[in-house]
Amino acid sequence: MSGRHTGEQHSHTVEGTDPQLYVEVHEPAADAGLRPILLLHGFSSSSKLNWEDTGWLSALLEAGRRVITVDLPGHGRSGAPEDLDSYAPSRIRADLLQIAFDAGVRPLRAGDPSSGLDLIGYSLGSRLAWEFGATQPELVHRLVLGGPNVADPLAAFDLVAAQQHLADGTPIADESTAGLLKMAQLLPSNNIFALLSLVEAIKGEPFDPAEAIPHMPILLVAGQNDDRAASMPELAALGAKAGSMVEQLVLPARNHGNAVTSRAFKQGAIAFLGS
Repeated sequence: MSGRHTGEQHSHTVEGTDPQLYVEVHEPAADAGLRPILLLHGFSSSSKLNWEDTGWLSALLEAGRRVITVDLPGHGRSGAPEDLDSYAPSRIRADLLQIAFDAGVRPLRAGDPSSGLDLIGYSLGSRLAWEFGATQPELVHRLVLGGPNVADPLAAFDLVAAQQHLADGTPIADESTAGLLKMAQLLPSNNIFALLSLVEAIKGEPFDPAEAIPHMPILLVAGQNDDRAASMPELAALGAKAGSMVEQLVLPARNHGNAVTSRAFKQGAIAFLGS
């Protein structure tokens, strides 16, 4: 496995502000001649936890794919900017576009399998990938969305209750908020206050998948025991209505926490993106 932190060779700003994002570009030993794959991790995770430790990165490199990984703001090895705008989904999508250009990604060209970009997102990363695909149709070839949802759990996050709990231990009544905060606190590398900034920014730009729908082929994947699997048919219907080719994969006995480790998920994604 080889990788480089693109910050060593590229520096970029969007709207004049350094996003402080940690980016790596990984080159396969034997290049399949296909477009690179951008990986987008979930909330309170990182590229290492979501993609490296679970075997995704090695599987994609073995398949001959060039891979771009990025830690979202306040996550992993990325910085935690003080300005709220850096955490807005629209700003993150702009940063992703610049990252793609920095990595040499070129617009799709008919007959050129190395042009464009494939995206794999998980949980929050699937939301970002859906919107990125919808807004960058000239760049994105195919999407794989793991643990997707038509609703955004972070948009319903009780930010005030979480802040009060961190300040003095007041119990959080909302079960979803309590679970998300507990998950975020499990990782010592997480900047909790940066993650709350991300939540605040997301609440200002809640996910509405019907507002902008990707038109490229999409693979939707969720664990059988993941509540989000129930909303996959609705996302598939949105895509199909817009003219997208949409496939669904349900992983037996998996939930939202362990679906990403599934070998069937990896194999299905690699096959889908190799088309």
